[in-house]
Amino acid sequence: MAEILLFHHAQGRTPGFLAFADELRAAGHTVHAPDLYEGKTFATLDEGVGHAKQIGFDTIGERCRLAVEGLPIELVYAGFSLGVMGAQELAQTRPGAKGALLFSAAFPASEFGSSWPQGVPLQIHMMETDEWAMEDLPAARELVGTIEGAELFLYPGDRHLFADSSLPDYDEGAAKLLTQRVLSFLDNIE
Repeated sequence: MAEILLFHHAQGRTPGFLAFADELRAAGHTVHAPDLYEGKTFATLDEGVGHAKQIGFDTIGERCRLAVEGLPIELVYAGFSLGVMGAQELAQTRPGAKGALLFSAAFPASEFGSSWPQGVPLQIHMMETDEWAMEDLPAARELVGTIEGAELFLYPGDRHLFADSSLPDYDEGAAKLLTQRVLSFLDNIE
């Protein structure tokens, strides 16, 4: 079973985010889901992004890096939207990564000053016409085009946080398919 460090999106550790973490745990995986917002959650994505800007993306990045302290090096890094920043950075820069799961966002590998580590599997999940993810789609395609075995799954629709069951963006069909694909990915982690 995999050990996963899962970072939340801009709305915080919502009930739907925590339910996703629990679903992975129910499948036998160990999941760490740190709170980057010190207990705050936000009703809308705009409010959450506003909070992230207020505390600063550098601060959020530092909180992500601190979240690995005391954890084993052999982790799967995962993140939803804002949380992709920390998940992708750690997957690329912290030795021992076992894989990465990026939901609704992606960055060019060069963003974190290094290429993608050889042998680290990657899955990216986005909706086809999600306006929040549109600027990230070229980076996602570039990553998948340059990393052997990397996968990009595009779901029909325009919702951003479609896998969070507690938010209006939730899409049950897409979320179930995402979860199936994630569990299959995790089952193949050695």
